[in-house]
Amino acid sequence: MIDLIKVYTKNNCPQCDMTKTVLEGEGLEFQAINIEEDNGALEYIKSMGFQATPVIVAEGVVPFSGFRPDKLLNLK
Repeated sequence: MIDLIKVYTKNNCPQCDMTKTVLEGEGLEFQAINIEEDNGALEYIKSMGFQATPVIVAEGVVPFSGFRPDKLLNLK
């Protein structure tokens, strides 16, 4: 099981909301980080080459973006 899942989100993002809903439904703990409120987080995901949210970062998993239920279920 993954220790900490970070979900980089922004306001009014349906894909972000769906991602958090899937994680909650699977009982997975995560930290939601709003890039509109945290400039450092925005720069961090940009430095990894991402331009859209959500971005999911977890130990031992290649970071990915978008609503990806298939990848989210593999975080268990």
